[in-house]
Amino acid sequence: MPVPRPLAPLAGSLDDPGRARDLARMKRLATGLFVVAAAVFLACVLFGSGVTWVGYVRATAEASMVGALADWFAVTALFRHPLRLPIPHTAIIPRKKDQIGESLGAFVQENFLTRAVVEHTLDSMDVPGRLGTFLSAPGRAERLAGDAGAALTALGDLLRDDEIQPAVAALVDRKMQGTPAAPIVARTLELVVDGDRHQEVLSVALRGLARFLEENRLVFRAQLGDASPSWVPDWVDDRLFERVFTGVRQFLEEVGDDPLHELRRAYDARLRAYIHALRTDPATAARVEELKKELLEHPAVRAWSGSLWTQAKNSLLAAAADPDSELRARLAGFIREGGLRLRTDPAIRDLVQRQARGLAGYLVERFSGDLAALVGTTVARWDTEETSRRIELQVGRDLQWIRVNGTVVGGLAGLVIYTIGQLLG
Repeated sequence: MPVPRPLAPLAGSLDDPGRARDLARMKRLATGLFVVAAAVFLACVLFGSGVTWVGYVRATAEASMVGALADWFAVTALFRHPLRLPIPHTAIIPRKKDQIGESLGAFVQENFLTRAVVEHTLDSMDVPGRLGTFLSAPGRAERLAGDAGAALTALGDLLRDDEIQPAVAALVDRKMQGTPAAPIVARTLELVVDGDRHQEVLSVALRGLARFLEENRLVFRAQLGDASPSWVPDWVDDRLFERVFTGVRQFLEEVGDDPLHELRRAYDARLRAYIHALRTDPATAARVEELKKELLEHPAVRAWSGSLWTQAKNSLLAAAADPDSELRARLAGFIREGGLRLRTDPAIRDLVQRQARGLAGYLVERFSGDLAALVGTTVARWDTEETSRRIELQVGRDLQWIRVNGTVVGGLAGLVIYTIGQLLG
């Protein structure tokens, strides 16, 4: 047995006192005209026999009643069975509600949701100008940046760290494990060598080493004294240490001051040879890969990769929630700049206009059938009685004018017909 479809609620409320009063007033007016016509007709029948002009009045009143009754029947038949009698082809809206919904959806699809109509409408609109004016309104950029920050915060609250963090760590690990390290190291060293940065690094290292020796001079002298035989006099140790220490310092200064020193050339040659080996020697590349693997498996590195998501999310959410953060300021500036360009840059304006036109056309072609079906299915799910009441409340006042006009026009038509008959007779 099929499950009945749940009824969809109608938007708005049936409690519209103004419309209800207008509808009731128009019904009283139309019914009152019918009563007046019936009273006149009855008076003519009872008291007007033998008087010539009474025939004209009687014909007018009789035709008015016929017109009033016919139009009352027509208007009532739209919404319900007249006098609750199951007369065929009455209660049209309750009986045909589903077909009306389908027809309405098809009408909207065929006459409004077409590429030609939408593109013609957009051609007459300054889409980039309107968008630019909207974005450039005072305070709008800051409000939109705040809304974006609130959206980020809400999204961050929805994402559970205990579910996302392992996935991010696994993604980082797979990416690093799957990326060969040797080409990256080779390219990095090439950039260093091509910019002669490796010699600068060597100079800094030499100066640091010289400073380290000088700062620890007494420590090295004490080490030499401890290693020297006890029978060697201290003055011999002092002279030996001074000569060795001075020689080392002079060597470091010599290498540091001479850009063409043999040690520098050997250092350069070895570094270039290592770069070549990284690109061509499988054994060298394998050693680098092994070193990378050991590094990635180190507990500290694993803890760092596991905390990437939490650190990134916390930093982003903190920046998004802070009205004075650099993120919010940059986003607001980007929105203001975008609004200005949408209003002043011809190339961007033309691009946005064309893209909006194409996107709207695509969406209409892709989803017009779905929108038409939405109209039909929504109307089909409405409650039948409530739908009839709602439509009558919206258009019933104008329909009552049909009854009024039918009464008046019917009476005039009856008068004309009766007059013609008298003239011909």
